[in-house]
Amino acid sequence: MASRLKKGSAIAAAVVACVSTFEGLRRVAYLDPIGIPTVCFGETRGVKMGDSYTVAQCKDMLGDRLVEFETGMRACLKAPDAIPAGAYVATLSFTYNVGTGAFCKSTMARKMNAGDIVGACNEFPKWDKAAGIRLPGLTKRRTAERALCLNGIPS
Repeated sequence: MASRLKKGSAIAAAVVACVSTFEGLRRVAYLDPIGIPTVCFGETRGVKMGDSYTVAQCKDMLGDRLVEFETGMRACLKAPDAIPAGAYVATLSFTYNVGTGAFCKSTMARKMNAGDIVGACNEFPKWDKAAGIRLPGLTKRRTAERALCLNGIPS
């Protein structure tokens, strides 16, 4: 499967910057707002309280996981390479945060597959809850992701 996250590419740099900014770096495991053990840049897979990592390990983990999430995201999209760069970066950030399954079942994915990129971008604000609770951090993230998604798309 193709990838737009080639090492050194502008898209790879943008996705890493986007996700790392939203997630923040925490080298020691903590409980996220809904009680899920989390570490590094929002990593939850296999995390146990007390785990700790170096900055280099966290960066490597983020890079590896972004490739995994990109593969899953692309599998749900009919023409992923036709998606404008800003929308692609925002959508991968979103997918990393909510999971591939949630993205693939979303109205956002359906609209992207129908070629309605603006409509897909306008779905971001609807995803500002975790466990049914609206979180200010997610509201801020979705607002920024929506803006990034719409960047460069003619209105």
